Amino acid sequence: MPASNRAAHPAALRVAVLADSDTRWKWGALTARRLSPEPDAVHLTGYLLRGRATPTARQLGEVGARADRLTEVTCAGFLAELSAPEREPYDVIVLALVGGAVQAVLHGARALWPEPAARPVFVTGYVGVVYEKLADGLLLRHGADLVLANSRHDAGRFRAVYEGVGADAGAVVETALPFLAPADAHAYEPVGSAAHRVVFAVQPSVPDARADRTYLLLRAAEHARLHPGREVLIKLRSRPGEHTTHLEELPYQRLAEQLPGGLPSNCRLVYGNMGEVLDSTDLLVTVSSTAALESLHRGIPTAVLTDLGVREALGNHHFLGSGCLASWTQLDAGLLPKADPDWLAAQGVGAPAAPVTRSADPASEPGGHDSFGHDPYAGARERLAELLDGAPLPPVAPYYTQDTAPGYLPGILARHHLGADGHPLPGAARTGAGESRLRRRLRAHLREAARGAYRHGVQRVAPAIRRLGEL
Repeated sequence: MPASNRAAHPAALRVAVLADSDTRWKWGALTARRLSPEPDAVHLTGYLLRGRATPTARQLGEVGARADRLTEVTCAGFLAELSAPEREPYDVIVLALVGGAVQAVLHGARALWPEPAARPVFVTGYVGVVYEKLADGLLLRHGADLVLANSRHDAGRFRAVYEGVGADAGAVVETALPFLAPADAHAYEPVGSAAHRVVFAVQPSVPDARADRTYLLLRAAEHARLHPGREVLIKLRSRPGEHTTHLEELPYQRLAEQLPGGLPSNCRLVYGNMGEVLDSTDLLVTVSSTAALESLHRGIPTAVLTDLGVREALGNHHFLGSGCLASWTQLDAGLLPKADPDWLAAQGVGAPAAPVTRSADPASEPGGHDSFGHDPYAGARERLAELLDGAPLPPVAPYYTQDTAPGYLPGILARHHLGADGHPLPGAARTGAGESRLRRRLRAHLREAARGAYRHGVQRVAPAIRRLGEL
C-alpha cells in the first residue's frame, strides 16, 4: 500500500483475518499481531468463513485470541466487503484457511485488483505440523504475498515444491508458530525421574478408527491405574457437536462413557487453552498433535506414540529423529523421552539453557522475541514493510490458472461460489445488507440448525450406518 495510505495510521496496522476453524483463527490472530512491530497497536478485524467448522462462541473463548470486530461471512461476501467503497482499506489480510479457500480468495483478489494497485498484502501459512498433502496444500496457497513457514525445515520444503513446478518461491518466509513461547520460568524446571501430571492431547481425526481410539483411551486409563500418584488428563479439542479443523466422528467423550468401569479417579477429561494446560504438565503424550511442538518448546518431556505404528496416515512420521517416539508400554515403565537438540533447532522449537521470565502471550512481548532471544518474525516484518511502503502492488499471481490447471481450478472456485474468472457467481455475494434484523436472525438460526444436523449426521448417523454395513 502506498506510503500516503499508511501515513494516516502510522502506529496502527490494519489487519483482517479470515479463518475457517477455531485453531486457524488462533493462528491467524496471533500471526497478525506478530507481524507488527507494535502488537498492541494492531487494529484487528476478524472474519469467520461460514462452513462446517465455523467455531462456536465457546471455542472462540477457549482460544482466547481477540479481535476488534468479528463477523461471519462467505467467501464471496468477504470479497464484497473488500470492494465496498465505504470501508477503510486493510493493510494486511491473513488467510487462515484450508488450501482451497486460500486459492479462491486469491483469485477473487486478482479479479478485484487486476492491475497494479494499492491493495492489501495477502499472508497465509499453516497452523502446525505439515505432514500430508504438502504439494497440494502449498500450490493452493501460492499467489499470496507472504507464505509463512514455521521452521527452517518447512521453509526448505516449501521452496523446493514451488521451484519444482517452476513457480516463484520468493514469497516463502521462515517464521515460527506464533504460540510457541513458554508461559513463565517454571516451565523449564526439570520434572525429575517421574512425572506427576501426564496430559494425553487427543486429535479429532488421528487415528480415525473406533478400535484405535478406544485402545488409546484404554491405555491412558491403564497408565493412571498403574501410577496412582500421577494425574492423567485427557485434553479434548471440542465438545460433542462442535467441529474443529478436522472432522471428529468418534468423540473421546462418548468413548469414555462406554469404557467398562469408567475412568479411574486420577484420570479425567479436560478442556481449555492448551498453553494453560501445559503450564502444569510434566509429560505430554500425543499421536502427532501440534501440541507436541508447544510442549517441546517449553522443555516438557514429550512422547509421540508408536503404539499404532509410525505411519504417514498418523502423522507421527514427522517426528522421526526427534527422540520423542515412544509407546504407552515404555511410558508405563517410567520413560521420559528426551528430545534431540538438532531436530528441535531444525523445527524452530526448543527451550533456552536457563529459565527466562516472560508473559503468557508471545505477541505481547516487545518486538515479539521468543525464548531464544531472537525474533523469528523479523524477516516477515521486514518483507511486509517493503510491500506496504513501496510502489503499488502487482496483481496476485497464483500458480494455478486456467492454463496450468484447467481441470482442477474451476471446481475449487465453484465450491466457494466463484466463477472461473474469480468473480462471484450471480447471487453468491449476499452479505445481509438490506435485510431486516428479524430476517438476519432467522437466517442465522437456520444456519445453526443446519450445522447441528450435519454434525449429528457425522457423529451419530454415519458411524451407525458403517456398523450396520459391517454386519
